[in-house]
Amino acid sequence: MAMNFRKHRTEEPEINLIPFIDVLLVILIFLMLTTTYSKFTELELTLPSADTEQLRDRPKEVIVSIAADGRYAIGKAELQDRSVDGIAAALTSHAPAGKDSIVIISADANAPHQSVVSAMEAARRAGLSQITFATQTSAAGQ
Repeated sequence: MAMNFRKHRTEEPEINLIPFIDVLLVILIFLMLTTTYSKFTELELTLPSADTEQLRDRPKEVIVSIAADGRYAIGKAELQDRSVDGIAAALTSHAPAGKDSIVIISADANAPHQSVVSAMEAARRAGLSQITFATQTSAAGQ
């Protein structure tokens, strides 16, 4: 009986990655060519525009002004109570057409976001569901 002292080489299987990468690149190129990308930053908005003649007489409107430091005014009266309930009470008392009144929020561009949200919440609590925002036309758009 002869003894075989030679070491048997066990070859480990090799995984050839080059064809795998080629297939992935083809799939990637296919997806890039067929995918349509939506631009989520470009929203089509219809902003309210105002002419000076149209501002003469609007009996159903309640204008809520919000200053840059967060102060509120309804009509021409400044509010001392800045809580949501205080704003809602003032809106209820100043709404000329009751529940059919239109709330126009005229906020400064630098007004805190929370102030605008509080005004919207106050209008909701007062039962005024018609809300719009006042904007001004930019000089570039004219």
